[in-house]
Amino acid sequence: MTILSWLQLIFYLAVLLLLAKPLGTHMARVYQGERTFLHPILQPAERLFYRAMGTSPETEMDWKTYALAMLLFNLVGLLVVYLLQRLQGILPLNPEGLAAVTPDSSWNTAVSFASNTNWQGYGGEVTMSYLTQMLGMTVQNFVSAAAGMATLIAFIRGFTRHTAQTIGNFWVDLTRSVLYILLPLAFVVAL
Repeated sequence: MTILSWLQLIFYLAVLLLLAKPLGTHMARVYQGERTFLHPILQPAERLFYRAMGTSPETEMDWKTYALAMLLFNLVGLLVVYLLQRLQGILPLNPEGLAAVTPDSSWNTAVSFASNTNWQGYGGEVTMSYLTQMLGMTVQNFVSAAAGMATLIAFIRGFTRHTAQTIGNFWVDLTRSVLYILLPLAFVVAL
């Protein structure tokens, strides 16, 4: 490795170590339902999502209901990404007139984004329409990561709540992951 490579690695590790405590504390507060500095800005959107999903932050799920909600959410996301690719030739926001993506590539991409591995076996701008990239790939980049984060939090709650029958609410954890953690991080990193 070159000196520049070592310096980049050291810089990355230093930033990671510096952010571990404040970001970890923020995430803990978010998942415990405590107020954060982002609440005045994001709480109205959070309430809107709960109303749209028909859930409440006070309603918790047992592990079976939580797992079913997570699996169904990921299945719907997988099918939406697959259908967007297969139907992009007749959908709007396709100024290049790109044809539908082949079934095997569509399935591979949909599974890849739903599982948050994001493996891409194509050239995005010459294969995917704007709509497919916006609604399929970009949305999945956030919600599949949020679903993984929510599942990890539920797993942790399962260990820490020894005698409790519930482990949280998937929809609440998903919403909080996106609104209070992933979107602000994306905003900061973009700047």
